[in-house]
Amino acid sequence: MNTQQIALITYTDTGNYSGISDEENSKLYDLLKGKGLNISFQIWDDPAVDWSQFDLIVLKSPWDYFDKIDAFYAWLDELERLQVRVLNPVEIVRWNADKRYLLDLQEQGVKVVPTVWLEQGDIFEPARLFQDFGAEKVIVKPAVSGGAKNTFALTLTEAEAKTELINELLQQESFLAQPFIEEVKTKGEWSFLFFNGEYSHTVLKTAKPGDFRVQHFYGGTVHTPEPPAALLEAAQRIVDKHAPGCLYARVDGVEHNGELALMELELIEPFLFMATSAGAFERYYEALLVQLQEAANMVS
Repeated sequence: MNTQQIALITYTDTGNYSGISDEENSKLYDLLKGKGLNISFQIWDDPAVDWSQFDLIVLKSPWDYFDKIDAFYAWLDELERLQVRVLNPVEIVRWNADKRYLLDLQEQGVKVVPTVWLEQGDIFEPARLFQDFGAEKVIVKPAVSGGAKNTFALTLTEAEAKTELINELLQQESFLAQPFIEEVKTKGEWSFLFFNGEYSHTVLKTAKPGDFRVQHFYGGTVHTPEPPAALLEAAQRIVDKHAPGCLYARVDGVEHNGELALMELELIEPFLFMATSAGAFERYYEALLVQLQEAANMVS
């Protein structure tokens, strides 16, 4: 049995996210335990946990981190101070927690869905926004968010009606705005999954009729078509360059004019859709073994 102590990180489920990760988490835990790994579920913000006892901390489903972002950053600082190995690496997780990382990627040549940043305290001006985008509909969402929380898909008329609410939200945190990409509704949103930088599997998520949110707890459905080669190659390039040392990475994007337009690079708590692909749990395990060996080599 591997003697390295591994914490599989989760959160206190208050019913906000429909226990979406439960089945995947349980199956992964059972597999890793069955392989002889010394692993236990730990809640990231449980004050009773002594994090120094762990050799490795794997962020699996800290699903509420964006609701408690200051506490989450403080926890990352503590793990760094304790010099506990974290997957994914703390500096990458910290960078990925705020969607301004999309601006970094855009500046480095990654094709990203066009984005306007609304800083905390800014005024939401729908007419100007729609003019800048030349779009019939826009998406507005927090810069630190997940699970479609406080996310709006709005026409100009709807945006004008929501202006007061969005301005109230802007007093509390920063937001971003993007043109609504019709392909999300007509073609769906691609997710490409990678373990240790190696491609594992793909899913295509589609929203239910009349909705724009592809998450399955909002009625979205998941399909497993063969991904277009050009999209997969683009996703691989993003992971190669921007997810070094990461146990897992999920690249979310939409096909736009034959190219991958990046919507999210998920490096903190993505649902990994492992049940959709034969061998995916085993590939995760093999990737984790490599990371465990690297951790052991660093200690010795």
